[in-house]
Amino acid sequence: MYKYELKDKQGSLKVKVSAKEWQEAVERAYEKNKGKYNVQGFRKGKAPRRVIEQTYGDTVFFDDAFEEVVSKEYGKFLSENSEVRPASMPQVNMDSFTVDKGIEATLTFDLVPEVTLGDLASLKTKKKSVKVTDKMVEEQIERLRSTHARFVEKDKAAENGDFATIDFSGSVDGVKFEGGTAENYRLELGSHTFIDGFEDQVVGMKLGETKDVNVIFPENYQVDNLKGKPAVFVVTLKKVEEKELPEITDKFIADSTEFETLDEYKKNLKERLLKDAETGAEREYENALVEEVVSISKVDIPHSMIHEEAHYLIHDLEHRLSHQNMKLEDYLGYTGMTYDALHEKMEEEAKRTVKTRLVLQTIIAKNKFNVTEKELDKKLTEWAKTYNMPLEEVKNTISEQDKGYFENEVMMEKLMSYLKSQSK
Repeated sequence: MYKYELKDKQGSLKVKVSAKEWQEAVERAYEKNKGKYNVQGFRKGKAPRRVIEQTYGDTVFFDDAFEEVVSKEYGKFLSENSEVRPASMPQVNMDSFTVDKGIEATLTFDLVPEVTLGDLASLKTKKKSVKVTDKMVEEQIERLRSTHARFVEKDKAAENGDFATIDFSGSVDGVKFEGGTAENYRLELGSHTFIDGFEDQVVGMKLGETKDVNVIFPENYQVDNLKGKPAVFVVTLKKVEEKELPEITDKFIADSTEFETLDEYKKNLKERLLKDAETGAEREYENALVEEVVSISKVDIPHSMIHEEAHYLIHDLEHRLSHQNMKLEDYLGYTGMTYDALHEKMEEEAKRTVKTRLVLQTIIAKNKFNVTEKELDKKLTEWAKTYNMPLEEVKNTISEQDKGYFENEVMMEKLMSYLKSQSK
């Protein structure tokens, strides 16, 4: 049994559960969880409910029972009142509880706010024109040359562009620091891989020469105790290699690409560069268009939505860090941030994300956009061709989550097509 009230853009749901319903929920919680408890004299999962309650306390199953009955009433309320759109998980407060009368509780939750869309006919975002120059083509050819370069050892002084193999040992105020020592390190001179000034001082060194290289760590260096500190590196030059690039000829192109001549390769390269540039310009245009639509729209977002989105972003960060074998605590230590500071930073991004989502959802709902089965099949067919699979096989093997992903792709294409048609 429930009673709903709306006040100041916040829903309040009063839930009442009878004593009989409560006891039935506690019994279900016992059946569900009895295998978790060890009771002397009984095999695990075989101890009677009353024995477990005497051992672990009369309320041992109350939390699970309470969550079940409240969730049930909350779910029932939402299914019967589809116009109510909670913006966040509800806050639950126990109003009263007695064994003979049951439970009364109040659930409060923010509601999804109304969005006031800006005038879409006023959109000014334009798509940038793109072009591919001969210089861009030549740069790609130079990259191809670089991947086929030879490195020839030379008995000469190091020059910019050479690859120098060095030993080095760094110290600050005469004390060596972690990460400042290495042997047989191969460094491309002029690549600015090391601190400013380091590579410049290696230039001109002769084979076997040892010298002091004096540098100053930048103020924004990632290691706190080295920021802005002068350091001395003892450097020994052990090898100098000169990079020799191949001559660009039809033979080189035929040996290193799928084309027979340089002219064929240049033509194809220009076409590919143009296609990539157009794709990038289209993506940039769409992103800018969405940003403009969001900026001219108004919505008063409850903090609970921003807070929950920030939690999601942090969870996503943890997941990505785990792929780098790093924990969130390590990341916080490395960046010098506290968890609260990270959460505050994430809330700034979360606010933009939530507003964008609400604005786009409002446009979709206002225009009654939907995804038909024919449109979904077309999108799946495109994907199936990539993997040389029949459409029916794809439809029978993809999960509901994957299907949702493709439906979202189609919906976003419809949305972007609509926004572009509105933009003047």
